[in-house]
Amino acid sequence: MPDYPSNISRAQFALIQPDLENFRKHTRPRRYDLYDVFNA
Repeated sequence: MPDYPSNISRAQFALIQPDLENFRKHTRPRRYDLYDVFNA
């Protein structure tokens, strides 16, 4: 994946990941890393 100025670091993502995980409904496991989806 290309690196863009708007991408956040893994350390920054770790701060918001719990909030993003809480919004998730109980569905099948993810195919893609949430960090990659967030930076897409």
